[in-house]
Amino acid sequence: MIDIHSHILPDVDDGAQSEQESLEMAYAAIEEGIDTIVATPHYKNGQWDNVKLDIEAKVNALNRFFEENSVPLQVLPGQESRIHGELIQGIDAGDVLTINHSHYVFIEFPSDAVPRYSGQLLYDLQMKGYKPVIVHPERNRYLRENPSVMYNFVKKGAYAQLTAGALTGHFGRKVKKFSEELIDANLIHLIASDAHNVQSRSFHLKDAYARINDRYGREMETVFKENARFVIDDEPLYAEPPEHVRKKKRFGLFE
Repeated sequence: MIDIHSHILPDVDDGAQSEQESLEMAYAAIEEGIDTIVATPHYKNGQWDNVKLDIEAKVNALNRFFEENSVPLQVLPGQESRIHGELIQGIDAGDVLTINHSHYVFIEFPSDAVPRYSGQLLYDLQMKGYKPVIVHPERNRYLRENPSVMYNFVKKGAYAQLTAGALTGHFGRKVKKFSEELIDANLIHLIASDAHNVQSRSFHLKDAYARINDRYGREMETVFKENARFVIDDEPLYAEPPEHVRKKKRFGLFE
């Protein structure tokens, strides 16, 4: 299994604070059935500015550490970039890191807002050949209150990644309900852990996929898992699940 969003790199943000904590997260990931994990430390979120070259070096160091400790987990480089007006310039300057050097770039909104320039930036990224992935939209208060905004972003070509723990109820009932509504409306393309530690912000990926299987069927689960592979391989995603496993869109809510 592939997890495309984690904070497993040690001592770079609010995720693992040491190599020992990274090791604990690695063992927890392996227990979940994860064999490949993308390290996506924060960038430009007001506290941390983890740039591309630093992330790549620290990913290489963590892979060596895992090899030395016989840990069967591959770490790939990525970044969780808070949306900002100079994001494209950051890519050009070599500060912004796409997911495993693909064309997929993570976009994080503030927890309670969506900047007015967001639609234009998502469009500009696509015009430059990049594929923006909006991370954890279910935890954004503005999007929960204005779901048509999310619908329009996806309709115009953006992708979206749901947090596994949101689907299993670890962020509360409102977030869980909105998570299900987003999947029902075919507005989610990827599931990932966004794991920060093994205590309060662990993986929950296995349980999330089990819930997807129960609610939507095995083929929908397979679509999400294959999309994770497509991201790291820089291949096109399934924009929607196959017709026969697709939930009926709730256009009244999202248009």
